[in-house]
Amino acid sequence: MCAYYIAIDPNVDDTSRMLSPLKRMRKKKFKSEWAMKLIKLLVKEDTSWENTESRLTKHRAKFHQYGKSSSTTQLEEIAESLARLPDTPLLLATKHGCTQVVEEILELYPQAIEHIDQDGRNILHIAILYRNHEVFDLVVNTKYAKERLRGKIDNDANTLLHMVGEEAPDVKADIKDPAHALQDNMKLFKKVANICTTLDNMKLNSKSKTAEQLFNEKNNQRRIEAKEWMIENAKNYTVVAVLIATVAFAAEYTVPGGSNPQNGQPVLKRKSLFFVFTIADAASLSTALTAVIMFLNIITSTYKFKDFETSIMLKLNFGLFLLMVSVAMMMVAFAATLVLTISSGRKWTDITLYVVSFFPVIVFLFTYFQRNIDFSSIYRKIKDMINYMHSWFENPKPAVWYPVSQRTSDRP
Repeated sequence: MCAYYIAIDPNVDDTSRMLSPLKRMRKKKFKSEWAMKLIKLLVKEDTSWENTESRLTKHRAKFHQYGKSSSTTQLEEIAESLARLPDTPLLLATKHGCTQVVEEILELYPQAIEHIDQDGRNILHIAILYRNHEVFDLVVNTKYAKERLRGKIDNDANTLLHMVGEEAPDVKADIKDPAHALQDNMKLFKKVANICTTLDNMKLNSKSKTAEQLFNEKNNQRRIEAKEWMIENAKNYTVVAVLIATVAFAAEYTVPGGSNPQNGQPVLKRKSLFFVFTIADAASLSTALTAVIMFLNIITSTYKFKDFETSIMLKLNFGLFLLMVSVAMMMVAFAATLVLTISSGRKWTDITLYVVSFFPVIVFLFTYFQRNIDFSSIYRKIKDMINYMHSWFENPKPAVWYPVSQRTSDRP
């Protein structure tokens, strides 16, 4: 589909012979290209990012309100909220995750990376607050941007790490369970910490809290919800795994075709599908029991913040994978049993029986991989690897990379 999209010419006038799906793709590409042209034109004319106040006033931390009454403070906050100016296009694009707009502005005006809003927040502050990872990666990978922005604080003395603890109320993120949402926040905290200085971990904001303290306070309720969600799901998965193990265990003693009463050997022992049945049933039983152990381990975990980053989620994913394998192997064992007991020896009858028997296995595997594996990310990784290998062979290596004997032999 991507190849067709690239090959389509959006400026074609005659679309009468074009299929309706291609017409929709052509219309979409036409809109995208003209939108980018309009964006480039507007970016050249827009200089709103220059309206940035002095950093001396923006970075003045407001730690205390001594000497002021509560009514005076409230009046000041109301006046400040009424005096707020609308966000500039650069800040709006950062909030809504319009990576192409941000890239165009920074490419044409590199100095716009210093732009801050009325709260003293720069692009990285806002990208973290609104959980726009693409904008964050774009700015961090921009030349010299990380060194210029990573140590900055806003009007409330919040560093980039402090912003991980905060979250915009109107963030349109994917609907996730509390455990995965907490894991995403833990990964984001670690990701931001990698670009921050050591001093940022110890800085206090206007509420005298470090970034870690603020993160734990804001995510404590989510941690409690994630704990309840994990325990409830682990119990349900345990029941399913035990039922599968019970069925697989019982199938070992009631083999298809029965047993020979004289020696106790299975009647269909020499059949190739009987071997498939035996392996599939044994795999279903072993994976189901292993999944039970993983889920019981999850139920008895401590549920600390660090556990949600790797260990608990790894146990859950591994247990679910084993449970899915157990279900798939049980389906294979069922299909092999059905073919062994009903097969009539006729070609078309056997083909139909094979299709009907293994159809649930195919549907199950397709839906599982489609839901749990991001094929687009795998494609991007393979593409990046190919490009890296191509550049590796295209660019000549320095002389220090070659052995000493080879370097000396090349000398005249």
